[in-house]
Amino acid sequence: MSERTNSPFTATVLGAPRIGPRRELKRAIEGYWAGRVDAAELEATAAGLRADTIAQLSAAGLDSIPVNTFSYYDQVLDTAVMLGALPERVAAISDPLDRYFAAARGTADVAPLEMTKWFDTNYHYLVPEIGPDTTFTLNPEKVLAEVAEARTAGVNARPVVVGPITFLALSKPIGAGSPLDRINELLPCYLELLRVLAEAGVEWVQIDEPALVTDIASGLPALAGSVYSALAQASARPKILVATYFGDAGEALPALARSGVDGVAVDLIEGRLESVVDVPELSRLHVVAGVVDGRNIWRTDLEKALATLGTLLGSTGSLAVSTSCSTLHVPYSLEPETELDDNLRGWLAFGAEKYTEVATLSRALTGGREAEAAAFDACAAALATRATDPRVHVDAVRERLAAVNDADVTRGEAATRLAAQNERLNLPALPTTTIGSYPQTSAIRLARAALRKGEIDQAGYEQKMRDEIKSVVDLQEQIGLDVLVHGEPERNDMVQYFAEQLDGFFATVNGWVQSYGTRCVRPPILFGDVVRPRPMTVDWITFAQTLTAKPVKGMLTGPVTILAWSFVRNDQPLSESADQIALAIRDETVDLEKAGVGIIQVDEPALRELLPLRNADKQAYLDWAVRAFRLSTAGVEDATQIHTHLCYSEFGEVIGAIAELDADVTSIEAARSHMEVLDDLNSVGFANAVGPGVYDIHSPRVPGTSEIETSLAEALKAVGPQRLWVNPDCGLKTRTTDEVTEALTNMVAAAKSVRAGA
Repeated sequence: MSERTNSPFTATVLGAPRIGPRRELKRAIEGYWAGRVDAAELEATAAGLRADTIAQLSAAGLDSIPVNTFSYYDQVLDTAVMLGALPERVAAISDPLDRYFAAARGTADVAPLEMTKWFDTNYHYLVPEIGPDTTFTLNPEKVLAEVAEARTAGVNARPVVVGPITFLALSKPIGAGSPLDRINELLPCYLELLRVLAEAGVEWVQIDEPALVTDIASGLPALAGSVYSALAQASARPKILVATYFGDAGEALPALARSGVDGVAVDLIEGRLESVVDVPELSRLHVVAGVVDGRNIWRTDLEKALATLGTLLGSTGSLAVSTSCSTLHVPYSLEPETELDDNLRGWLAFGAEKYTEVATLSRALTGGREAEAAAFDACAAALATRATDPRVHVDAVRERLAAVNDADVTRGEAATRLAAQNERLNLPALPTTTIGSYPQTSAIRLARAALRKGEIDQAGYEQKMRDEIKSVVDLQEQIGLDVLVHGEPERNDMVQYFAEQLDGFFATVNGWVQSYGTRCVRPPILFGDVVRPRPMTVDWITFAQTLTAKPVKGMLTGPVTILAWSFVRNDQPLSESADQIALAIRDETVDLEKAGVGIIQVDEPALRELLPLRNADKQAYLDWAVRAFRLSTAGVEDATQIHTHLCYSEFGEVIGAIAELDADVTSIEAARSHMEVLDDLNSVGFANAVGPGVYDIHSPRVPGTSEIETSLAEALKAVGPQRLWVNPDCGLKTRTTDEVTEALTNMVAAAKSVRAGA
């Protein structure tokens, strides 16, 4: 490769995780909430994590280090704070940190901001509220503090902020109009931010605009051109790097290139190389090429990535190597994963390994492949084993899928099913239930730890889980719920639990990533064809059913959600992997039915999460996602009631697909959005039963009986009493037993009251 001349920096990443390699931030924040940790101790933990990240990125060989990617909860919430755009209801909280957390998770008296998915990832952001009373004012203290911190460490720091288009496009309007209509009111804050960063000696600022790879609003390319022309004309500013990621920027890229900004970061994992090469104006800009996948865990094909970089050399003013997006979405390091076999380890790259890949490619781009020959040869050898590993391609699975036909994805008519289910279940109007999980108590965690340490054997552990199930069933009987669950004490996570029992998956030991706030998950790795060796839930559900005369739901996770919340193989279409998982779930539903279970819930909270970011691609996804769900649920008889559950979403774009799932009962997150989803469901002819959530489980706030009655009254305006179920928004594992008991008691009382008057 030829020498890169005049390159401001050569190797970087667009962002980094903040939870800590051992979830140190999670523990510190939860300690602060519980009163065990004060604000100074919390900040000390945070400062240590920031310092460690800077040191790690520098040691890996990166010559531009992103800062202001740290957050106590969420970067969009941080942006709302920076722009003075927190809702008025938190203004009375005098302490800034407590005000911040109140906006994130609420208090006994303050409702939190809504939360939804960050584009098509498994990360969640807090949705800003923009209303007529919102007045934008710049508060740059956090950004400046992290810049100063990095300068003290002696690194070339590049502050990162969410851009004005993305911030407004992802916000919720309060009142009439679109938040994007307020863009001219917001730009002075960004102009002022550029000025104060320049005064602080910042050379480059990264402004993230992932909204530009979507069709979230019309006219985004033209808007990008005008917004960044205005910012580029600032008299005092650092150099501006606009980062687009999670897809192809399309027409927004030439608009940015002509705007006067100094650089663009492009995603060349999800985007197209041609989109960059075909923009002649990029020959004057610094292009940061995202050739290392920042959101999946597969090893980069170094030969292929270097060829891509070589193609770009002649099309850019200068070129840097980067991850495609922030590494927020991948675990810290492969080092703790001692259970990996050699083949699988060779196919993977977590955060630390990706930093090394970026630096290796950067050096190879400057000095030639020969300078990094050992790394390239090791990569090629490792990747070659993937094509021949027998776990990757299982003939029996592929033959079974090839034989699937329309009858395998179709159940009887909904009215016929309802009549059979009513006769079998004999439930009251407005039946009450919960979504699945109950609080993960200290007894459960101690039992898991004892099993790992060998202090108890498997039989002893299972007995402790049965004791927990009995306790949960007794609690539900005491509260008076109509349809019970077993509480899922045996499950560490709703996806990981199934992945650990399905061939073709690997569950990590320490592969933690942030889902939202302090909620961390370990997404399993789907690396091969999926096989269910044995039943996964039947023994637990049938045991729970022996403890009560009321129906107990079988609880399963759907194929799309297992796919969405895993690191998925990148060597075949997602639809094929979804169908393989669907067959495994189908076999489980049939076995549950044979065991006498009359209600089976197959959760699909991630249905919208995988929705493509471009309109042209959405219908094809929805077609195969719906088909996979129906393949997983259409093997049971009409008298067996199929439930599903959806949450964490803005449902408008998938409303039609929700109806097409054809579940007998759909429970759906609605507490924060005040039942708005019900009218949307009715508008697409949804006629089956629905359970809009009346208890926001993501907040410690316990709703009163009268509040729930009001919610149910609102729901009854859209859904008749024979179609309405009463339930929380989501599973209860993150709440305390006291909170759950009080909230569910209020919920049952409210349902009885409304039922009597319906």
